[in-house]
Amino acid sequence: MDAIITAIVKDDIEEVQSLLTANPGLVRQLNQRDRLLAAGIFHWIYAGDTILHVASAGHRFSVAHLLLAAGADPNAAGNRRGSTPLHYAADGFITGPEWNARPQVATLRLLVEAGSSLNAQDRNGATALHRATRTRTAEAVQYLLEAGADPMLRNKSGSTPFHLAVQTTGRGDSGKPIARDAQKRIVEVFLAKGVSPHLTDGKGKTVIQCAQGNWVRTLFSEKRA
Repeated sequence: MDAIITAIVKDDIEEVQSLLTANPGLVRQLNQRDRLLAAGIFHWIYAGDTILHVASAGHRFSVAHLLLAAGADPNAAGNRRGSTPLHYAADGFITGPEWNARPQVATLRLLVEAGSSLNAQDRNGATALHRATRTRTAEAVQYLLEAGADPMLRNKSGSTPFHLAVQTTGRGDSGKPIARDAQKRIVEVFLAKGVSPHLTDGKGKTVIQCAQGNWVRTLFSEKRA
């Protein structure tokens, strides 16, 4: 399995095809160890993940298309976190040197059209929309909402995706201008889609009450004006 993971990281679709032709069972084989893919795909891959998880994490659209055609399960969730390929595709590293939102959205759309559950929750209760919001991938948030993702679902901590949008998520580089700009766009997307800032979390707190930073509260005030 290491060889095909390496080929996916390199986005070498010809090598992926060659390896699948030699061993079609690779498409459903499970990764056996946790590993951080830092070269080309900055994402943890866990035991129980499939190679579609790897392709999705790297937003390798062409590879993911090939794997789905070969029988990959778009709802596989055998890792200890219960994450599907769609969860991984929703993640992003927007301050990374290779960041590009277009293949991410294309990969999300491909998975959804292949039958990935938009509202599947991992073992922490997070949906793909939670993950996209947390990692500040604004275009992914917009696509998921347009595709029908439920913004009302709460994770195990009680937070909806909109609550995560107005708080510091713990993600690295959250204070950088690019992350702050993405956060602002995400808040605006939720508002534009009609998601109420009075939406409550599991503790009964509204989005407005959870907002961290004067600029977020100012934005809500401007929208009400």
